[in-house]
This record gives sequence, C-alpha cells and structure tokens, in this order.
Amino acid sequence: MFNGSILKFIIGKSIRILSLLAALSVISFALVSHSPIDPVQAYIGADMMKVSPAQREKIAEHWGLNKPPVERFLSWGNSLIHGDMGTSMIYRRPVLDVIKERFIASLALMGIAWVLSGILGFILGVIAAMNRGRVIDRIIKWYSLTLASTPTFWLGLLLLIVFSVWLGWFPIGMGVPAGVISKDVTLLSRISHIILPALTLSIVGVANIALHTRQKLMDVLESDYILFARARGEHGIKLFLRHGLRNIALPAITLQFASLSEIFGGSVLAEQVFSYPGLGQATVQAGLRGDLPLLLGIVLFSSIFVFAGNMMADIIYRVVDPRIREVKAV
Repeated sequence: MFNGSILKFIIGKSIRILSLLAALSVISFALVSHSPIDPVQAYIGADMMKVSPAQREKIAEHWGLNKPPVERFLSWGNSLIHGDMGTSMIYRRPVLDVIKERFIASLALMGIAWVLSGILGFILGVIAAMNRGRVIDRIIKWYSLTLASTPTFWLGLLLLIVFSVWLGWFPIGMGVPAGVISKDVTLLSRISHIILPALTLSIVGVANIALHTRQKLMDVLESDYILFARARGEHGIKLFLRHGLRNIALPAITLQFASLSEIFGGSVLAEQVFSYPGLGQATVQAGLRGDLPLLLGIVLFSSIFVFAGNMMADIIYRVVDPRIREVKAV
C-alpha cells in the first residue's frame, strides 16, 4: 500500500530530479554557448549575403545574443521559473508549443514501440527459458545478442531499403504524405508512415527484455518449489502459468518502465532516418542550428520523461514487493 516510506522515496526522487535538471541546464547552456555554430547565421539561413551588419546586430539584440552568457542564462532561468521556456529561433513559436506538438508525434511512435518490444521480448524470453538448451533457445539467444549490438540507425536504414525502396510496401519517410494538408491525411496513411520507425525501435528494444526474462525464468525453474511441482506431475504451460508467471512478471514490468530511456534515445536516431517529425528530429535541428531555447527546453523535458519512467519502475517494485520496503527500513 501507499505509505510513508513510499512518500519519502518520492520526495527524495523529486529532490534528485531538480538537482539533475539544474546541472543539465548549466552544462547544456555552456556547451551550446561555446559551439562553433553562429546562431544568427543559422537563423538567417541562405539569405546571409542579403543581410547587412546592422541587421545582424538587430537580430542578435532581439534574441539577446549580444549579452554575456551568464546574463543570458540567468534571464532564461528567471523566465523558466515563471513558466516561460522562451521562443524557438527555428520555428518562431513558443518552445513549450513546439515540444508539445512534436512530443505527441513521438509519443505515438515510442508508445507503439514500447508495447511491442515489451510483449515480444517477454514472449521470446519465456519460450527460450522453457526450452533451455534446445534449438529454439539458441536461436532466440543469438537473435537477442545480435540485436543488442545493432545500431538503431543501421537497422532503420536496412528496413527502409528493403520495405520502402525494394518492395515499396511503405512510404520512404515523413509522418504524412508530402503535399497533403494535415486535415486531409487519413488514419490509414498515418499508420503506414509510422510502421517502419516503430518496428525499428521495437526490434532493437526486444533484446534486453527477452534476455532478462529468460534468465529470471530459468532461475525460477531451478527453485525447490518448481521441482516439487514437477514431482506432482505439473509441466509445460500449466507449470509456467501457476508458478512461473507471477515470479517473472514484476521484474519484466519494472525493466519495461526502465527501458523508456532507451526507447527515447533510439527514437532520435529512428526519426532522423525516416524524417519523422517528432521530438528527436527537433532536437537534432535545434543543436545544428544553435536554437538554444528549444534545445534547453527539450533537454529538460526529455530528462523529466526518462526520470519519470525510472521512478515509476521503482514505485511499482516498492508497492508490489514488500521485501524492498523491509530492506529499506532495516
């Protein structure tokens, strides 16, 4: 149940995330401030030769780029405390609006990949453990270990070449068809554009869940109560459902929530490969074009998102498994 120890845990985690956000803000601001990218030139783009030095100065003054870095950081921090994350130099819109719009697109992609990788990884891990030492177990282990060392962008390019270029089953990229107004885009069209990026993230995310589930279930199958159940005549799927599932479900769910950071990091690469208009692509554009307000906003938002996933995993463990609370109490 939700008691004082869990409340204390949440407060401690909240203090940690605030400290983490403060450190990330300082480090990110310092790195972008010392970047060789000229934000004014990136803002102007191809019309650089048509802009006079006086106009450049006005642009720098408008965005506060002519102020010392420390003053700019303090001004940004003061605005952040009041709920204003600034205006994006690329999109000419409030940073919060850009993040909200892009995150909705990324959330659909990451959500599909997160669910599929969890289900497939759990099933493969169970099959491998229940057939330990057999051909199917060796195939699943080889498959998982290969995927664990496969770069996301390489797998995305491979799927793109095979299913989009050679077979022509799916669009080459983007979130919607080119030249079509947003309101005219059908649900089927959106699904066809999201399948390959989601499949890329799902395939890569399967490996850790499968290997972890396999090892946990093998440990359970070697326990004394499983040997006793087998002596009573229980075996196969009945043995797993009655004695194995409840012992491996919690660790698998916890690992699944902790994998949000991997899914989020992989989405950045997948969105670049497929030109998918999500938060990952906005992050790359903000970094390449020196859009400091947008980049800092995405850094803070992504940190909170990943930290929330890890905290949810810890809370689930403490709520469901009383042994964790007892150890902490001791």
